[in-house]
Amino acid sequence: MGTSVPGPGSPPSGGTRCNQGVTATNQINYGLAPQLRARLMGLFLAGIGITLLVMTIVVVALRLPGDVLSAVVILTVVGVFTLGFFLVRRWYVVQIDDIGYQVRFVRGAGETNARWADVEDLATAEIHGSKCVVIRLRDGRSTTIPVELIEGDREEFVEEIKRRLAGRHGNSKK
Repeated sequence: MGTSVPGPGSPPSGGTRCNQGVTATNQINYGLAPQLRARLMGLFLAGIGITLLVMTIVVVALRLPGDVLSAVVILTVVGVFTLGFFLVRRWYVVQIDDIGYQVRFVRGAGETNARWADVEDLATAEIHGSKCVVIRLRDGRSTTIPVELIEGDREEFVEEIKRRLAGRHGNSKK
């Protein structure tokens, strides 16, 4: 589920705002889905296991000192803890506030940030087997967000975007 960052002028997590220089209120960050974090860690651990196996075979076959394998194991442990640290941090995929939205880490998202005043409409679609939220902009561009990437309930996510679109107060149109 997304988390609120209260108060005007309070710094958002990650240090980036949707619109630089503008004070955002009622900011909500939607993080990376736990399933995706677990999948990334699993892929990394499988890669590490293969690397350790290959390095062990190389060390034995070439009769290298055991220190070489020890160094590889130490680097592996450091890598696992580093990746674990980055995966448990709250990296947001979608950040929304009263001014607009910003999308990160989504390959093929299209337009990654826009103001609510520039949004034409909101739709849901299934693209390549993934359920997505599509935010269409007035100039023809769009943002596509696969909801499986987002932590929390996708219905709440869609409802929050609809609420933001309904309350575009104070935003000027081009």
